[in-house]
Amino acid sequence: MTQPGDDGSPPRTRQAPDAGAARAVTEPLVTVARHGAAALLTLSRPEAFNALSRELCAQLADRLDEAAADASVRAVVITGSARAFCAGADLTEVPAMIGAAVTDALPFDRVFQTLADFPKPTIAAVRGIALGGGCELVLACDTAVAGRSARFGLPEVTLGVIPGAGGTQRLVRAIGKAKAMRLMLTGDPVDAAWACAAGLVAEVVDDELVIERALALAERIAGNAPRAVLAAADAARRAHELPLAQGLAVERRNFLLALSTADAREGLSAFAARRKPEFTGN
Repeated sequence: MTQPGDDGSPPRTRQAPDAGAARAVTEPLVTVARHGAAALLTLSRPEAFNALSRELCAQLADRLDEAAADASVRAVVITGSARAFCAGADLTEVPAMIGAAVTDALPFDRVFQTLADFPKPTIAAVRGIALGGGCELVLACDTAVAGRSARFGLPEVTLGVIPGAGGTQRLVRAIGKAKAMRLMLTGDPVDAAWACAAGLVAEVVDDELVIERALALAERIAGNAPRAVLAAADAARRAHELPLAQGLAVERRNFLLALSTADAREGLSAFAARRKPEFTGN
């Protein structure tokens, strides 16, 4: 299992106790709670600081698939424990990847691809450490709320490897080359205030308010026209992938698709009548 250093340094690997192994078999590593139209997914592997084991990754991908298929879910919040959002990859499982071909599937591939393709808004609610794969998990979400205890970092170079779940690509796009290079090439963690100023997270609140604030944000999103939210999120995500002209073409297409919906007619009618719109998702 993994144990972080007192200074927020990368977790150190030690032998997991038998009780921890038994728990992984008998209890879910990702729990689900509904809060109105939002699904709260909680990483629940506290004995390993929520490190991304093969089984935790599989369960998180499964829960995301279920949320995507559930029409009553309009936003997803992903969180961890008070001490650790996610300490990164389970280092006891990394040696098994040595010698893998570029085309081979890795244990974390599915969950990160599921997040990349996830149609609904995703919010990371971060307290404690978010290192390595944990930081990459934050980056894979659409936005993030951080507690004042949050620490973010990509310490892989201190272990002789590099980020492997999108960190080198998403971090540069999120905060720019200079700041991203500082994090990736030193391996040093940064605090929540730095992460917010850089653009890695959207806002910082007291730790005890993190989940409440993330759920309130999800509720605010869920109150808007569902198809318009999906169309806006889709167009915005393409900004990271496409040249400007192609991204604008996607935006125009999504704008016209949204404009053709019953919810658009309802929204415009409600605005003219100075009343609150009643969106149906049609």
